[in-house]
Amino acid sequence: MMKLILTQEVAGLGGPGDIVEVKDGYGRNYLVPRGAAIRWTRGGERQITSIKRGREVREVRDVGSAQDIKGQLEKLRVTMPVRAGGGGRLFGSVTVADIVAAVEKAGGPSVDKRRVEVGQPIKTVGAHQVTVRVHPEVTATVSLEVVPE
Repeated sequence: MMKLILTQEVAGLGGPGDIVEVKDGYGRNYLVPRGAAIRWTRGGERQITSIKRGREVREVRDVGSAQDIKGQLEKLRVTMPVRAGGGGRLFGSVTVADIVAAVEKAGGPSVDKRRVEVGQPIKTVGAHQVTVRVHPEVTATVSLEVVPE
């Protein structure tokens, strides 16, 4: 087991500034190379305070406000025009950044792209469901309508 300090949100593990213990291979081959974590050291322990301070600013204050944001997100009808070929297949796929931009364009609250979860890559036109983790205890489902340009 190896001790790491997370530098960004990792689904199922924790948020920035959390100290976690993971298996050696997962830490060495996945988390550290992707910049999602740094090795735990005494000096790194001091960095945690600055990471957590930045996280608190971005963090949704409490469950009540998270429920409000969830309500706003679930009421939205997000329509996303994309380039598509014959048969409704997209050229490429819809990215998380595209989804965040479409939600804001539709009048929704700004969402951190690291909190948006797309099950399968969106590669076809039509209706899709996207999950947004507003708060560790609150998850919203956004209806996304992908239409050809």
